[in-house]
Amino acid sequence: MKKNVYALFKLMLLFWLCQPNTFAQSKKASTASTEVTLIDAKKLEKLRKEILEEIDKKQVFSQQMVDMIFSFGELGFQEYETSNYITNILEKEGFTIEKGVSGIPTAWIAKWGSGKPVIALGSDIDCIPKASQKPGVAYHDPIIEGAPGHGEGHNSGQALNITAALVIKKIMEREKIAGTLVLWPGVAEELVGTKAIFVRDGHFKNIDACIFTHVANNLGVQWGDNGGNGLVSVKFSFEGEAAHAAGAPWRGKSALDAVELMNIGWNFKREHLYPSQRSHYVIVDGGDQPNVVPSKASVWYYFRERTYPKIKELYDAGVAIAKGATMMTGTTMSYEVLGSAWPGHFNKPIAENVFEHIKRVGLPKWSEEDQLLATSLQAELKSPEKKGLAMKIDTTIEPVLVSMGGGSDDIADISWNLPTVVLRYPSNIPGLPGHHWANAISMATPIAHKGVTAGAKVEALTLLDMLVKPDLITKAWDYYKNEQTKDVKYESLISPTDKPAINLNQQIMAKFRPEMKKVYYDPTKYKSYMEQLGITYPTIRKTSSVENNATTGKSGGN
Repeated sequence: MKKNVYALFKLMLLFWLCQPNTFAQSKKASTASTEVTLIDAKKLEKLRKEILEEIDKKQVFSQQMVDMIFSFGELGFQEYETSNYITNILEKEGFTIEKGVSGIPTAWIAKWGSGKPVIALGSDIDCIPKASQKPGVAYHDPIIEGAPGHGEGHNSGQALNITAALVIKKIMEREKIAGTLVLWPGVAEELVGTKAIFVRDGHFKNIDACIFTHVANNLGVQWGDNGGNGLVSVKFSFEGEAAHAAGAPWRGKSALDAVELMNIGWNFKREHLYPSQRSHYVIVDGGDQPNVVPSKASVWYYFRERTYPKIKELYDAGVAIAKGATMMTGTTMSYEVLGSAWPGHFNKPIAENVFEHIKRVGLPKWSEEDQLLATSLQAELKSPEKKGLAMKIDTTIEPVLVSMGGGSDDIADISWNLPTVVLRYPSNIPGLPGHHWANAISMATPIAHKGVTAGAKVEALTLLDMLVKPDLITKAWDYYKNEQTKDVKYESLISPTDKPAINLNQQIMAKFRPEMKKVYYDPTKYKSYMEQLGITYPTIRKTSSVENNATTGKSGGN
């Protein structure tokens, strides 16, 4: 009997060993099963609930960051206070910081963790010229007249990212989840001045995916073409000969004449351009005084279009017109690229995942005071939007099918190099002009604070999925390689030798920073920046038609 059993066992073992790649197949099947999720559904749901609770506990932390960066109000390439403040926080939390990235003093990269996936979290940090504004005051009331301010809302995104990252970091440490978090700032985004340089210099070569956050008036995300334009930013400098403008004008060659003739030529050119183009300029140097023929003058252009080839066409046309202006004036001309951005295209699998979490988190619960500030400001600006803050989630996540052009953001250069999405979060008020003092009004108020908390929840939930669902990253790269970049290949609008324009805005900040320092937020003394400035929330005009018997306060400050 024993012999028969032993013989049967040997026969079965021989049969199993003769099967091709039996062990390899078994191992492969085991590996495949882990590609769906590294933790079971019950544990995943428990961690999700923990994330929401932990981010709620960090509301004061988030609020203080939002208010602090708002009070710094730094223009592009001059975000020294902002970058020092943020990197100090991250260093204390165990992140390794690389400063001065790509030769940009205010750029940095912060890393924590080890192994794959490597996920980047980015958000812009610069502000808008002449946008100084007291928060919570529903009419124009600068903190410092003429000073810059956060009239775009870039003071909020880093607070969102850091809040989400710290909560995920805590879970990763406890649960022993592999992965690397990489935080970075969009320096000088208003100048589209750095992200193409970051790509060129290889800072995103080993990143698996990027979540970028940007202030908006609703929770939202989008995949595919977002309908925006790309651009190239070019400064044209002309040089002629000075002369006495009255005594011997015939001896002069006016560089300002060349600037004006270039602008005239470009404005005639507009008639023959596609409707999707956007082009605009400022004269940054028009000479010194009227009685001296200007020997030097400069004009700064943004050329925007929907595709790389069309942007290049505008760029080439601008150079040709500038050369024509020199021929008419006997001057010489040089030009330099100050920044660039591609048209945006964002990742479908990650965007769909983000949207599932947007539906889970939902919009913040706005108070009567929040809505009163919003409707009062909309009335003040005679905005076509009069309903106050968003009450329903933006459900449009599909690509734009037809676009007549619009704004630009150099996050697009990142998106053409690795799977990227932009998470929009509701910290601003609908119906505002953009790049305007009015857009600063909500950005150090409960509206901004609640929006950041909601956005941090969505981002942290998405991060968790990226870490424990390897197939999400796999699908993201499949979309990137086989759909997004199948027929369109990224080609930078900057050259290998173009340098970041780190001297821009130096004079403006040197002028205003001494006064601005006097009103930097002090969270050790005040719960909020509005409290420090003595502002009652909300402060609206007593004659406002939307007052609704609410108590109005008086704005304080300087």
